[in-house]
Order: sequence, then C-alpha cells, then structure tokens
Amino acid sequence: MVDYHAANNQSAGGAQTYMEQENDWDRDLLLDPAWEKQQRKTFTAWCNSHLRKAGTQIENIEEDFRDGLKLMLLLEVISGERLPKPERGKMRVHKINNVNKALDFIASKGVKLVSIGAEEIVDGNAKMTLGMIWTIILRFAIQDISVEETSAKEGLLLWCQRKTAPYKNVNVQNFHISWKDGLAFNALIHRHRPDLIDYDSLRKDDPVTNLNNAFEVAEKHLDIPKMLDAEDIVNTARPDEKAIMTYVSSFYHAFSGAQKAETAANRICKVLAVNQENEQMMEDYEKLASDLLEWIRRTIPWLENRTQEKTVKDLQAKQEDFRDYRTVHKPPKVQEKCQLEISFNTLQTKLRLNNRPAFMPSEGRMVSDINTAWHTLEGAEKGYEEWILSEIRRLERLEHLAEKFHQKAAIHESWTDGKEAMLTQKDYETSTLSEVKALLRKHEAFESDLAAHQDRVEQIAAIAQELNELDYYDAASVNARCQKICEQWDILGSLTHSRKESLERTEKQLESIDELYLEYAKRAAPFNNWMEGAMEDLQDMFIVHNIEEIQGLISAHEQFKSTLPEANKEREAIQAIQAEVQRIAQSNGIKLSGANPYTTITPKSIDSKWEKAMAMVPQRDNALQDELNKQNNNDSLRATFAAQANAVGAYLQAKMEEIGRISIEMNGTLEDQLTNLKDYQTTIMSYMPEINKLEGHHQQIQEALIFDNQYTSYTMEHLRVGWEQLLTTIARTINEVENQILTRDAKGISQEQLFEYRASFNHFDKKRSGQMVSEDFRALLISTGNSLGDSEFNRIMGIVDPNSTGVVTFQAFIDFMSRETTDTDTADQVIASFKILAGDKNFITADELRRELPPDQAEYCIARMAPYAGPDGVPGALDYMSFSTALYGESDL
Repeated sequence: MVDYHAANNQSAGGAQTYMEQENDWDRDLLLDPAWEKQQRKTFTAWCNSHLRKAGTQIENIEEDFRDGLKLMLLLEVISGERLPKPERGKMRVHKINNVNKALDFIASKGVKLVSIGAEEIVDGNAKMTLGMIWTIILRFAIQDISVEETSAKEGLLLWCQRKTAPYKNVNVQNFHISWKDGLAFNALIHRHRPDLIDYDSLRKDDPVTNLNNAFEVAEKHLDIPKMLDAEDIVNTARPDEKAIMTYVSSFYHAFSGAQKAETAANRICKVLAVNQENEQMMEDYEKLASDLLEWIRRTIPWLENRTQEKTVKDLQAKQEDFRDYRTVHKPPKVQEKCQLEISFNTLQTKLRLNNRPAFMPSEGRMVSDINTAWHTLEGAEKGYEEWILSEIRRLERLEHLAEKFHQKAAIHESWTDGKEAMLTQKDYETSTLSEVKALLRKHEAFESDLAAHQDRVEQIAAIAQELNELDYYDAASVNARCQKICEQWDILGSLTHSRKESLERTEKQLESIDELYLEYAKRAAPFNNWMEGAMEDLQDMFIVHNIEEIQGLISAHEQFKSTLPEANKEREAIQAIQAEVQRIAQSNGIKLSGANPYTTITPKSIDSKWEKAMAMVPQRDNALQDELNKQNNNDSLRATFAAQANAVGAYLQAKMEEIGRISIEMNGTLEDQLTNLKDYQTTIMSYMPEINKLEGHHQQIQEALIFDNQYTSYTMEHLRVGWEQLLTTIARTINEVENQILTRDAKGISQEQLFEYRASFNHFDKKRSGQMVSEDFRALLISTGNSLGDSEFNRIMGIVDPNSTGVVTFQAFIDFMSRETTDTDTADQVIASFKILAGDKNFITADELRRELPPDQAEYCIARMAPYAGPDGVPGALDYMSFSTALYGESDL
C-alpha cells in the first residue's frame, strides 16, 4: 500500500486547509447500505458525465477503475491536462503503476490522500474507490466554487441559499435534509430557467414528484445526468451529503454562465446608478443657478433706479425698503450662492472619482458667471446706498434753502409794501420850503434804506439760483416769486431816482431843516437796519452735522451778544436826539406835527424792535443748546457704533486668520476634522447676535442722519462683506473635508495615507496658504518617489491645474494621488459587461436589457442607446459600445 500523505507537503494553503477538513470524512458511514447506494449511483453518473466526452463510460465504479486506464482518462477530461502514458499490460504491477500515476496527478493538484493506496483501488475496494472519487469531485468540481469570499462547500451552500431565498417552503441549511422534499432542486432550476419549471404547481407534501420533475428537467434541458433516484432520497432519514453536494455542484457549473451575466448586470447597474445621480445633481445645479441669476437680473434694475423724490420723508421710505433688502431678501441668496458653489465642487469631485468628464454648466451659468453677476449686484447695491445718502443731503439742503428763501422774501415784501405809492405821490408840490427840504432829507434816508435792502434782494436771488441748480421740485413758484421781487425792485429804483430829481428841483426853495431830525434819521435808519438784520439772524434756520459746526454757531452768537451793550448805548443816543427835539420845541414854543419829516422810524418802533430782539436772544440760546445736545447725542451714537464695529472687525480678522490656520494644520481623522469644523462653524454662528447688535447701532446712526464717524475706519458694508466671507470660507473648508472623505471612501485610501499626504503637502506649502506654486509641487512629487521629466510634469500639472492658475491646492493633490494609486470602472470594463449580457454579440436587444437589468435602468439604457449599424445586426439591435464610451465622456451620449 502506498501512503501519499508525505507526497503533498507543498500543497496550496487555502485549498489544502479545506481538503484536509474534507478528508477527515467518516469512511465507516459507507457501511450504511443506503448511503453507499446513493454514492455509487451519484459518483458513477458524475464520472460518466465527463467520460462520455471521451466516448466511454463505466458501469461498476470499483471494477472499471481497477486497471487505472479510465481513471487516468477521467482526470485528463476534467483537468484538461495530459497525464503520463499509461501501461497497457494486464499484470497487477501494470495496473498499480497506472493507478499510482493517477494518484500522483491528484496529489500534484494540492490534494492530500490519507490511507488511499493504489493496491486498494486495484483490488476493487469499494470503500477506498468511493473515497478517491469523492476526493476528485472535491478538487475539480467543488473546491474552485467561490461566493462572496467563501469557497468550496461553504461557497456552494451560500450560492444555494442566495438563489433559493425568494422561494416559499425552501430553506437550504445543509446538503442532506434541506433537499429531501425536492423543492430546493426545482427552485435552483426555476431561478435560472423559469421557462422550464412551474414552481407554483409543486407541493411540499409530494417530494417524489418534485424530485423526479427536477431530475428529469435537468437531464433533458440542462445536460445534467440523473445521479440519484427520488425514492432513495425520500426513503432515507438523512440523504448522503456527498451525493447531494456532487449533484448540486453540477447545477452550479451548469448555471455559472448565468452567474457571470448577473455579475455583469450588477456592474452595469452600478455605473448607470452613478450616471443617473450625477445627471440629477447637474439638473439641480442648473435650476439653482438659473433661479439665482434671475433674482440678480430682477434686483439690479431696482438698485440702479435713480428716480428723484420731492421730500426727505419720501426718500427715507426708499431707504427703509433698501434696509429690508439687506436684512431680509439678500441673506437667503447669499446662502444659495454658497450652496451652489458647494454643490458644483461636490459634483466635480464625484465625476472625477467615477472617471467621468468634468461638468460644464450651460452657457452663462458657470460659477464664475454667477460670481461676476454677484459682483455687479454688489456694485449696484453700493451705488444705490451712496445715491440715497447723497439724495438725503441734497433734499435737506433744498428744504433749508426753500424755507430761507420764503422767509427772506416775506420780510422783503413786507418792507416794500406801500413804498411804490409813497414814491409816486406829489406832496412836495404844495409843501413849504422846509417841508420840501424835509421831504428831500426823508428821501435821502429812504435811499439809504433802499441801499441797505439791496443785499437782501441779492441774497434772495442767489438762493433762488441755488435752488434751481439743485433741481428743487417747486422751482417754478420760487422763480416766479423771485422774478416779481426783482421787477418790483427795479421799479422802486426807477421811482426813487425820479422822486429825487423832483425834490432837488425844489431844493433851492427850501432853506430850513431841522438838524436834529436829520441826525436822528441818519442814525436811526442804520440802527433800525441793524436791528432788523439782528432779528433776521436770530430767526435764521441752521443745519449742522457735527459738534464743531454747532460750537461755531454758538461762538458767533456769543460774539453777537457781546455787541449788545454798545448797541444799547446807540439806541439810547438816538432816543436822546428825539428827546432833545422835544425839549427844544417845548422851550421855544414850537408846535410839532408829531412826525419826523426825515424818517418814518419812530422812537417807539425802535424800542419795540429792541424789545423783540432782546426776547429772541434767549430763544436763540435755547435753540443752539438743543442742537448742541443733539450733536452730543449723535457723537455718542458714533462712539457706540465705533466700539462695536472695531470689536466685530477685530473678531472677523482674527477668525479669518484662524480658519486659514485650521485648514492647513487640521489633525485627526477626516470625520474628526469634519466634526471639529462643524462645531467651529456653530461657534462662529453664535456670534450672530453681535452682528445684529451692530446692525441696530447702524440703523440708529442712519435714522439720526449721521454721515461720518471719526472714531472708526470700519463701515457697515465692510463688516457685512467680512462676515459673509467668513461664513463662506468655513462652508468651503467643510466642503473640502467632505470631498476628501468622498475621495477616501471611493478610492479606498487609508487614513494613514491621507495623513501622509497632508504632512507632505504642508511640508512644501511654505506660505501655509493651502496651495503651492508649480516648483514647490514638483519638489513634493519628487519626495513621494516620482522621477519626473518636463513632459511628465507638464502632464501632471494639466491634471491638477486645468485652468493654468499656476498654483496647486491640497484637494487637487489628493485627487491626483488617488487617481494614480487606485482603480475605477472604465469604458472597456462596461463594454465587456454588456458583451456578456448580449451573449458575446456586438449588439444587444431591448428584451435582453429588460431581462438582465432592473426596469428603470433597463429603460434608461434603451432610451439612450443608438441603433446598431453593423452588418451582423438584427431588427431592434442596440449599440452598447458607443453608449458605454459616452458614459466616460469619450463621445457624445
């Protein structure tokens, strides 16, 4: 007896382990006649299924293998290899040599034969012969079966369980009891060839019918010989496991082609699912981009509208609408813009990971187009805000000037009232000489008064001209009133000149004049004009924008009050002249007419005006003090806003620098980095109340009509942009980590590799900016073991910097390294998968797609595949080759 145990020490590891376990079979079980009968029949049928390919068969398994000839022939058929030439002699030694050659061949395939020797086979030992055949079946029919990382017996059992799982009354747990009712055999056939079995008509309580149906269909249609009798299985408490495994393995090999088709279909489904998901993301991007651009298109004309309003109140309503736009309507669009960039970057990352061409949005919907439109929007926004502020200043100035114009015009019109009638009277014709002289002096005083009012008329004309230049809405009525005043002023000048000439003609006849009246008139007229001017100044409207301006007005007012004692002395002196006139008249018995012939200004009117002027002084004091308080309050508002703005500005600058460092110096796993970044984002968002607080201060500033602030260089617009930039930077950093996770999971990159990539990149990122110039990137590639020539480096730069910006980001570096070190589906692999489904044809039909693929993906392919144009096509044939190529961007789909 030959022991082949020592001859197989060099067997393969995994196969040897399984074969060692299976060789521990209990040979004593062969003493059970029922099991021995089942094995004889099954093993004989299995051997004949292969021997018939060589034109022979066996009848008695232990007799027909004794000379070793058919045994060697069986091994040649099932292995496809040539064995050594057999010996044709009839002697026992010749038979033993032939059997040993067969056993040597089995041992060379990694099979360990324990206690099986050539002498037992030659002597016709049924027990050893069946054990040897079982060993052959294990090695050549069962060992190579592999299903989801399990092999041999476990793999075959898992395959059976997967294929029969959908069928009722079938629960495959072993290779004996689970097969007694015959339903498992029928389920295997129906799963792969439903046209051969009416499974719903089978009954669990009729196992013989079920078994015979499956065995007959398999023999007739699947070329699987009948290896067992139904009655042998049913009448045995526990059918022989090896017989069942042998039989089932024949079904596995018969359906292996269908298994390949299933694998091919799964690959195609995977590719199509990725393509459908990418197409949906593209549609979502296009819609979001279109909606955002449409909003920008509608908003810009509103911001560019420069229709002027008539009043400050109307313009402040526009300012409130603009504030609502800034705080209510624009922030959601900022979020949409940020989400649009994130979606675009995620889509591009998925396309690169799945070896698809980059996504090119429709014309005008690129991220750069949206950024350009957004920049235009912000420019229009800034211009609109500046225009509103300038318009408020202009309308305030106009309202002030208009009120001042009407005030001065009313004073002038009051003064001119009756002057034209006075100048046209002929009283001097019947007057005495003294009266005529008095009239002449009176006229001279009037001329002085007229000259004094010339300045007011010029002021009225200058104000009217400024109102016209500033486009005052009621300029027509202003111009009409000014024109009337100027025309009347010209008439007064002409009449004054005519009357003077008339008086001078009679002057020679007038000799007497009262010098005191004359002196009174000369001094009273300018003093009266001074008082009128003082009252006009005390009632003058003023508008200031800061403390310095109001302090200047207060200083001027104090200077005016310092002149009042001297003015009072002048008033008393003028009143003393009138008193002297009365004294002289009384002392000389002169009867006075009661009126100064040289002036209409009476002592009473002077005192009345003086009292009015003195009453206006404290009123002016109060008005100036109120304005000072207002300006102090405005200055406090400026300081409050500046303190908050400086704090927010410093916070934004610090956080921008901090997020820059975080994006470069992140540690831990990508999931930890993502969690830390989102926590950091939450921390940043908790600062939002400070921004809202600053917005409240800014609103108070605007409502107070404050246009400058010397306490800070920050503007609300500057801080808004900084806040939006900070939020966008954090969102982009989170998106970069999420894309790195997508890259890692899709490409199978380990965490250690990502750490190594990050450490290498940071080492050569000298500026710690998250990107590097081409020369630093070349040094980085060389450090990773790449030997680069100029052409190879230019090729790599074309991948990592397709837009030729001159810099390489960390994400682009990871995409390149993952692309160089991992594998993805290719167009050739998809073509090969479709060819399997098509039965090795160059085209495929719609029926084949619907049979092999899920309904939605089958219809997806049918809708996009072009008709097959080859000479070997049939009606309805579809071109799967061009379709597969188009999936990877090598032609148009």
